[in-house]
Amino acid sequence: MPQAAPLPAFAPEPAAEPRAEPAAFTPEPPGEITLPRRGRSRRRAGLEAQKRSFLRMASHELRTPLNSILGFSEIISEELYGPLGAPQYREYAEIIRASGHRLLKLVNQILEIARLEGQAMDLSPRRESLDHALDDALDSLREDVSTRRTQVVVRDEGRLPHVRADPRGLRTVLTNLIQNAVVFSPQDALVTVEVRALADRVEIRIRDAGPGVDPQDIPRLLRPFEQGDNALTRRSEGAGLGLPIAALLCEAMGGRLKLDSAPGEGLTALVVLPAA
Repeated sequence: MPQAAPLPAFAPEPAAEPRAEPAAFTPEPPGEITLPRRGRSRRRAGLEAQKRSFLRMASHELRTPLNSILGFSEIISEELYGPLGAPQYREYAEIIRASGHRLLKLVNQILEIARLEGQAMDLSPRRESLDHALDDALDSLREDVSTRRTQVVVRDEGRLPHVRADPRGLRTVLTNLIQNAVVFSPQDALVTVEVRALADRVEIRIRDAGPGVDPQDIPRLLRPFEQGDNALTRRSEGAGLGLPIAALLCEAMGGRLKLDSAPGEGLTALVVLPAA
């Protein structure tokens, strides 16, 4: 009887190779910049340059026609080239000029907010006299103060300390805060400005005699386009940019702005700036 053919021998399966462990993450040495990071830095710098260019263009394109409106409306209202005839024409020209001034102020404030929020504001802090800065701020507000018959008192005037601040930025902060105090105070009210020099800083307090605000509303007042009253009941004109601009400028100059108020107790603005 024939023998059965032997079964073929099967070679054992090779053992599975061990899986390679993932390579350990090695952090980059400090100070070493990879190409993606360098690219992001270049892109960020490019965006900042574009932002500055846009703000310059917007400033020019918005202000140029407004200056023409203001200039020609003034010529017409003053009747420099002869009488206009009906008196209504002169009244209309004065309305155009006043509206142009309000629009120009709004444009300037919006551009300033954009520069400050985009950190595109060129500030040059230096030693500044608070006496001179307050004089300039009050001179620019003479008409507002006279219209509302408000008295602005600067304590220790003529003996105020110096601060380290940008000249234009300091005057903008003081002007905005004093104007806010005058606008929200009743007629014939008193607005006080007090200055206290400490070791490394100077505190400037501006108090008004207005109705005050709820402390919970104070953070909202520091946001652009906000006011203490709602849009239907507020007594003052403006877009609500004065306080946010003052706060951003204080921060950009190494200081801060703090508001303190309560209903019926007026509002106190505290500006803290580095001492010079």
